[in-house]
Amino acid sequence: MALNYYEVMTTDLGLLTTAAGKWEAMAGELKKVETRYGDTVQKITTGQDWQGLSAGTAHTAFAATRYEYAAAQIQAKAIAGLLREAHEKFTDLKKKLESARADAVAAGMTVSEQGRVAFDHARLTPAERSAYHHDPDGQKTIAEAVTKWQQHLDDRVKAVTELDQGVKNALQGAVVDSNKDAFGKGADQTLTGFNAGARGELAKAPKPDESAVTTKPDGAEFTGPDAGFSVSGTKYGKEGSAKAYAELFHFTAKGESTKGGVNWSGIDDWSLGARASANYGATNSGITGKAEVSAGLRGLLEGRAQKGYGEVYGRGEVFVGGEASASLGVGKDGFNAGAKAFAGEKVGAAGGAELAGLGAGGTAEAWYGAGAEAKATFGKGDDGKWHVGGEVGLALGIGGSVGAEFTVDTDKVGEAFDDAADAVGDFTGGVKNTVGGWLD
Repeated sequence: MALNYYEVMTTDLGLLTTAAGKWEAMAGELKKVETRYGDTVQKITTGQDWQGLSAGTAHTAFAATRYEYAAAQIQAKAIAGLLREAHEKFTDLKKKLESARADAVAAGMTVSEQGRVAFDHARLTPAERSAYHHDPDGQKTIAEAVTKWQQHLDDRVKAVTELDQGVKNALQGAVVDSNKDAFGKGADQTLTGFNAGARGELAKAPKPDESAVTTKPDGAEFTGPDAGFSVSGTKYGKEGSAKAYAELFHFTAKGESTKGGVNWSGIDDWSLGARASANYGATNSGITGKAEVSAGLRGLLEGRAQKGYGEVYGRGEVFVGGEASASLGVGKDGFNAGAKAFAGEKVGAAGGAELAGLGAGGTAEAWYGAGAEAKATFGKGDDGKWHVGGEVGLALGIGGSVGAEFTVDTDKVGEAFDDAADAVGDFTGGVKNTVGGWLD
């Protein structure tokens, strides 16, 4: 969007250096968090007490998280640098506009608050004013001078607009992950994370993709130690619940990015502690009972890509500790039943895809320990989709589990059919009109 004379002359450019200072301070705070993360969470994977596949997976994931903290510092410093340089260049261009205005006034012009140039008739004596009204050539000369000075001021404003667009592009490019240390070249495991390749100079800042690039990092949260307990009875058709937890730490980071029309999202979640929960009751949806208890280290990394009616996802999970659960639900929207007991280490992967509301996915886990699991689902979940699937697992030393699930999102299926019908209608209507034209 083009700027105007009034905006250029009245904008407080000092806010740019204020913002730059805050970004630099943010980099300092991120450094503190990175150090704390390395000394507490990441340190768990660097000792000799934890070995095995899960240790290797956690080591990679924790190193990737610390990498993002370091990349966030680079990105914050780069943005600060861009803002400081922007302040310097905007200030210089504003001074040139002020100088152009002063030159126009010195040449006998007036310049309004909105930047409109006019001849200053107030400077003329009565005799000069009379001569002006009776001199067509003089009037033409003055009109040409007004046009020249107006163009001169407009060019100075245009220069500020061009710089403004360049700064905008540089800031957008600075927050897009360059992935310079991804794909096996370093610890970067997130394709839409912070930009470790961000540059704080406008001339060196990469331009954003021609396709709109937007990034929405929801941020990272680190808590702990923490503990809590809550109980609620059944009432007004709602389930009763009881929950208790005690965590040494809980870390969650998630973000979302859109590039080339594809929406990318991811989550990184790790916790170490114990928790227990139970849900029970009879509502207008059916009868539900579920109990779960677990203690240990749990981690999850998930990424999704979605465009139009298509979506794919991949997920990795790790668990070290013990867990047990049982669930049963029967109602108008289907049923589910499952039981699980396990102690040891788990490393798992899951993946799937959805097209036009119809989805399919599978899971596989490697177990080192002892336990068994069985689960079956047929019905509508909390996400509004219909789920059909199951999972079985067994280990006495070494073992694992496999599972599969099919989903139907009735809303998306309906939307897809509506769009398809519209497309067919447009096509047949076009054919009808074309053929009709031949017969006319």
